[in-house]
Amino acid sequence: MSNEPKSSQRDFAGYRGKPPNPHWPNGARVAVSLVVNFEEGSEFSVNDGDAGNEAIYEVVHKLDGPDSCIDSHFEYGTRAAWWRIMDLFDAHGVKVTVSSCGRAVERSPELARDAIARGHEVSAHGWRWQSHAEMDEASERKVIAKTVAAIERVTGKRPVGWHTRSATSQNTRRLLVEDGGFLYDSDAYNDDLPYYMEVAGKQHLVLPYAFDTNDMQFQNTNRFRGAADFADYVLDAYAWLHREGASEPKMMSIGLHLRVIGRPGRIGALDRILGAIKAKGDAWIARRDEIAKHWLKRAAATA
Repeated sequence: MSNEPKSSQRDFAGYRGKPPNPHWPNGARVAVSLVVNFEEGSEFSVNDGDAGNEAIYEVVHKLDGPDSCIDSHFEYGTRAAWWRIMDLFDAHGVKVTVSSCGRAVERSPELARDAIARGHEVSAHGWRWQSHAEMDEASERKVIAKTVAAIERVTGKRPVGWHTRSATSQNTRRLLVEDGGFLYDSDAYNDDLPYYMEVAGKQHLVLPYAFDTNDMQFQNTNRFRGAADFADYVLDAYAWLHREGASEPKMMSIGLHLRVIGRPGRIGALDRILGAIKAKGDAWIARRDEIAKHWLKRAAATA
C-alpha cells in the first residue's frame, strides 16, 4: 500500500517512455527555447529600502547595510549586457523569451519595449526576484496581477507565460489558471517535453525549464569556469537530444541572465552555441509562447 500523501500531485511516470511526437515545424528534432531572465531592479537592495541585499552574486563580501558593489553588479545587466545580448540574437536571426520581473520592467521600460520591437516574447517572472513558497494566497494573487499589469502597461502586450524564481507556493499554479490569461507556466524541471496538468478542473500546459543548461551555474556552483565550459555542456545536451529527436523529438531550454552571459568573457559561449545549433540543423529555435501555441494546436487537432 502506498504511503504517498493524498494531497500529493507528484508524477514520477510522465510519458512512461512513450512521449508524443510534437511534430515541430519543418520536421525539427529539437525545439530550442532561449530564455533571458530580466531581473535587474527587482532584486532586494538596502539602497532601495529593503531589509537586506540579494545574496547571489560574484563577490563574497556580503554586507548587511547598503551595498553599492552588489547594486552595480545588477546594473551591468541593463546598462551594458542587454544591448550586447540582443544584438547577438539579431545577428543570428533568433527570437527568444524574456522572462521579466514586473518591477524590472517598470524600472527599465525601454528594455522591455526594445524586446517587443525586436520580436521577442516578454513573459512574467514575478514582481520581485523572489520565491513564492511562503506567500499567502491573497498576497500572491496581488503579486501575479501586479506583474501582469506592469508588463502590459509598458509593452502593450499581456504576458501569457509565467515562471517563479525557485519554489512556488501550493497556490501558484491554481492562481495562474484562475487568472485566465496564461497559456503556460515553466515552474517545473521534470521533462524534455511540454505536458498537461489538471488544475482547478482545467487542463493547464507546463513547459519545463532547466537549471543545468543555464548560465546560473557560473555563479551558483562554479560548474562553468569559462565560456568554453558552458558552450560545451549546452552543445553536448543539444547533440544528445538531436540524436533522440530522430524518432522522438524533444524540447531544450537554455537559461540566460543579463548580468551573467552578457559579460565579455562569456558572451562568446552564446555566439558559439547559436552558431553550432544552426549549423547542425534540425532545430526550431522558438519563443516559449510559440512552443505553447504549437502544442495547444496539435492537441486540439488530435482531440
